[in-house]
Amino acid sequence: MALNIVLVEPEIPQNAGNIARTCAVTNSKLHMVRPLGFEVSDKYLKRAGLDYWHFVDISYYDSIQEVMDKFYNGNNFWFFSTKAKVIHSDAKFKDGDFLVFGKETKGLPESLLEAHYDECVRIPMMGETRSLNLSNSVCVGVYEALRQQGYPNMLTQGEIPKK
Repeated sequence: MALNIVLVEPEIPQNAGNIARTCAVTNSKLHMVRPLGFEVSDKYLKRAGLDYWHFVDISYYDSIQEVMDKFYNGNNFWFFSTKAKVIHSDAKFKDGDFLVFGKETKGLPESLLEAHYDECVRIPMMGETRSLNLSNSVCVGVYEALRQQGYPNMLTQGEIPKK
């Protein structure tokens, strides 16, 4: 299995491309909920994802409800929001979990957050700041989930070439 990253109505192609690249290097599945703020053929989307697109498993949906109807089992979704009380690193992520992120300008719908408040997590930030960039938020969430699982099937050591 792998982590599942859900982008609800992403607006900026560069963010989606960066997230696709994160999915490629972490073997995470990407789920994109329409409407998208860009065309999937967008040159900025493709450029941000570099040449990693063939490593990314992407599915498209017409609503977050469609995703939840298909995959939600009561304890496998985590909704990232600045409105959550629980810090992301206090959540107990499991293999196959769904990390859900909202659009850049508005985040996730309040009705969704209210309905799943115990599954909402936040990334800590300083006082008056509003939010992190979407692709950075996804990366923070994915790598925390993978850290908790011991970075399964990932290269965890490198080697500096000797001269």
